[in-house]
Amino acid sequence: MAAGSRGFLKLSFLIYLISIANTFGVAAAAGQWDILAKKSGGAGGNTGGSLAEFPPSCNRIECPGYSVVESGNGYEIRRYNSSVWITTLPIQDISLVDATRTGFLLLFDYIQGKNGYGQSIEMTAPVVTDVLPSDGPFCESSFTVSFYVPAKNQPDPPPAEGLHVQRWATTYVAVRQFSGFVADYDVGVEAATLQASLADTKWADPVAKGPAAAGKIQYSVAQYNSPFEFSGRVNEIWFSFQM
Repeated sequence: MAAGSRGFLKLSFLIYLISIANTFGVAAAAGQWDILAKKSGGAGGNTGGSLAEFPPSCNRIECPGYSVVESGNGYEIRRYNSSVWITTLPIQDISLVDATRTGFLLLFDYIQGKNGYGQSIEMTAPVVTDVLPSDGPFCESSFTVSFYVPAKNQPDPPPAEGLHVQRWATTYVAVRQFSGFVADYDVGVEAATLQASLADTKWADPVAKGPAAAGKIQYSVAQYNSPFEFSGRVNEIWFSFQM
């Protein structure tokens, strides 16, 4: 990749950090979500029907490879190839948006060279936040935020304090796409809708046996876009499982 392109991507993701802090921390709290939603074509509206949209960001930057196993009514089953991720320690918070911001600040420092090798790393997508839901709306949930390590760095990803390497074997993921800007009140609804979509399918049992604690299914929120992209936004709910 040319130096100019790398500089543009780094600048884009720096703006991403600033925008997360301002847009989600201030605008949502001030009741400005509706304005952003109208600009982006709806607040978290789902795509409906079969999922066929390949995240456009993955045409510009590296994303983990996968194949589509099945597309159904409101869900897609994917098989992800083995891959490597760099992941934060658990973050306790009542807000997915705030936890994602906290985690991404650490990951951004990491890819800028704040790691054991002093090595800069190319941008990738998506940024994935794993969610272990709390017992109630005002209780803290547990979140981890992960960055997909580019293929060229996967044989020896740089270590870093407060972060750890995750190596995925081949993994199956049930996916539901939704549009707009991610907000805290969207993700629980989208996750419940995905679970309902899978209820009468052959995938319900494997998903139920996936990552869970205290009877709660652990899910992930994958975000592919920077906040200055107001159209064509793609977000996903993921339920990971093994076959």
